[in-house]
Amino acid sequence: MAACAILAIAWAAPARPAGLDDSIILVAKRQLQDKLYSSTILLARPIGGDRHVGFIINKPTQVTLGKLFPTHEPSRKVADPVFLGGPVSPEVIFALVQGKSSPGGRSIRILDDLYLAIDSDVVDRVIEKQSSRARFFAGMVLWRPGELQDEVKKGLWYLQDARADLVLRKPTDSMYEELVVRSERKANAI
Repeated sequence: MAACAILAIAWAAPARPAGLDDSIILVAKRQLQDKLYSSTILLARPIGGDRHVGFIINKPTQVTLGKLFPTHEPSRKVADPVFLGGPVSPEVIFALVQGKSSPGGRSIRILDDLYLAIDSDVVDRVIEKQSSRARFFAGMVLWRPGELQDEVKKGLWYLQDARADLVLRKPTDSMYEELVVRSERKANAI
């Protein structure tokens, strides 16, 4: 819960212009050989102070909400897996919800049509009423001040515009290869 409170406060910071100053899709370059981040696609957003938060969007787990919450009937009805959002607070379930309006609570607007639900009671409501327009994540990724900028300068990530349909795309098994090939072609054309 402390991570959620810190995240909510930090995310209230005003956004800056384009690039790493807006919500963005990060596509790991092939040379990024890291146990967790190799072949990943992340949705990242600035949270102020040159820090960023993100969610890995292409790593489904073998766990469903029904397995995590077996006594919660609405959770048992969600067939989609919970995704590995990242290594920070893996015990916390977050929801990215597609829609034009906030699902409530301290939810954060990520894109014009995508919100992050962080409060457990709001995540429960999303499970109960909006699960078909949501993706659920265990944990998140946090970058220290300047860390993501340094990773981009080192050439670890391709940057792409963030879109809700991409973030919530099903299935995700071919997503990495498609996006990395598209990114490589675009980089080679420059």
